[in-house]
Amino acid sequence: MSSPFDRGLSAADAGPGRFPDDPVDPRAGDEERVVETALRPHSLADFIGQPKVARQLDLVLEGAKRRGRPPDHVLLSGPPGLGKTSLALIIGSELGTAVKITSGPAIERSGDLAAMLSNLGPGDVLFIDEIHRIARPAEELLYMAMEDFRVDVVVGKGPGATAIPLEIHPFTLVGATTRAGLLTGPLRDRFGFVGQMEFYEVADLQRVLARSADLLGVELSAEGSLEIAGRSRGTPRIANRLLRRVRDYAEVRADGRVTLEVARAALALYDVDDLGLDRLDRSVLDALVTKFGGGPVGVATLAVAVGEEPHTVEEVCEPFLVRAGLLARTPRGRVATEAAFRHLGHPVPRGGVSLGGGAADPPSDGASSQTLFDA
Repeated sequence: MSSPFDRGLSAADAGPGRFPDDPVDPRAGDEERVVETALRPHSLADFIGQPKVARQLDLVLEGAKRRGRPPDHVLLSGPPGLGKTSLALIIGSELGTAVKITSGPAIERSGDLAAMLSNLGPGDVLFIDEIHRIARPAEELLYMAMEDFRVDVVVGKGPGATAIPLEIHPFTLVGATTRAGLLTGPLRDRFGFVGQMEFYEVADLQRVLARSADLLGVELSAEGSLEIAGRSRGTPRIANRLLRRVRDYAEVRADGRVTLEVARAALALYDVDDLGLDRLDRSVLDALVTKFGGGPVGVATLAVAVGEEPHTVEEVCEPFLVRAGLLARTPRGRVATEAAFRHLGHPVPRGGVSLGGGAADPPSDGASSQTLFDA
């Protein structure tokens, strides 16, 4: 019989997205997690980036070790691929305890969670990825476990059901979420430390790439590192994935060294442009600019134009396009910015782009400015 900790968060659990081999998808597939394990840092001293979270977490862990007690429960929030799982494993390493890993979608019943908690040793770390997707009965059981280190196991059904209290060892829960707003208030309030993960700067991504290249035995030039880091969308997971793709290109079609020319040629082959946009990102922008005049246009109409599901466009493409300043969300629909026109090589509409919809100039024929493509 499989252990309740056997199943982590697979790509299918993570919701809508691109194809599994997409080079700029911030989520990790099952096979990629094996590679990531070899590249993960094992201590806070080796962890690159997130300086504020790392310093705060170091104080929390050091204080707990001096008191000889498990630290407060930890919640790590932020987009995928920024190091939440790495930090959870580092917490266990720094405390010298075991880390048990599971995911919110894998916990379907309160009994599943009770089994996990009863198997924890003193001071162990329980890491729940995508904790906002945990089933409600299991979440309510988790409240008591986090506060009193006790769970009530219900035996029987109906009027004859009996709750048997079960003491569990003191432990530290580390929860990771990409959607902090979906966490219920009672669960969020039980975490003593909340760390908000931020996107990485290019300089930090270069340090990540240098470390990964050393571990992978890749000869990486400074110019090649800068080129890969600049197209990694501020995400270490994407940077490491692009490094492996460029390494393959360098070994097969070059002399094995990752130089600026090799990096550019490899990334062009994989359809990753200089801003980190892939085929789907550019398709969304191109449809918005060429078919709908820059917008505004509803997300459902835009999704049909590119042959994707609306939630894929909304949850996978739009966050980065908005952050890159290429797309804006307005009450009337999605609008391409001037930067999007320039990036695609299209002329900016006369008078610029209005975030209220379409070009800034009013209609010349006196017709209503209401667009045909409103959401």
